[in-house]
Amino acid sequence: MMFTVAIDGPAAAGKGTISRAVAARFGFAHLDTGALYRAVGVKGGDPVAAARSLSPEDLARDDLRTLEAGQAASKVAVIPEVRQALLEFQREFARREGGAVLDGRDIGTVICPAAEVKLFVTASPEVRAHRRWLEVGGDAAQVLAEVKERDERDMNRADAPLKPAADAVVIDTSTLSVEAAVAAACAEVAARLR
Repeated sequence: MMFTVAIDGPAAAGKGTISRAVAARFGFAHLDTGALYRAVGVKGGDPVAAARSLSPEDLARDDLRTLEAGQAASKVAVIPEVRQALLEFQREFARREGGAVLDGRDIGTVICPAAEVKLFVTASPEVRAHRRWLEVGGDAAQVLAEVKERDERDMNRADAPLKPAADAVVIDTSTLSVEAAVAAACAEVAARLR
């Protein structure tokens, strides 16, 4: 069975947590596409060459979840050649036998526009900044400024801007518990699997 779940949304909205839970619940493979861009960003050097030569070791680095890696990812993600280099990998993963969940910024709009389920997970910038601050620490005001800066860059890039697909179900996690957000996502998937 081929079944694709596309989960998009801004940084720290909860899409990774929800994606991993949905994949586990339904026995689907999971791909955090942001990790691909984070790995390209932290690899350094020419971003296009880095994207074309990504290895499993690059995706297993300990520093991919840092604030710096997130900022680097957002910067390389605006480069069309980087996006193209990673496009086929993501599409092949999405149509693997047994089902797949992909989370990122443009899964439902660009990578997998025919996905069986499209979710857009969001939360207010303040809530997302607080979550990121709990994860990485630092100055809370600076983290909020960086979240807003990244939103601006991701939403206004020329190639594949961050936005919900026209047929995506929006899940706002600002006031939801993790369990409630996961339950809402799983309900959408279950309804389409019938």
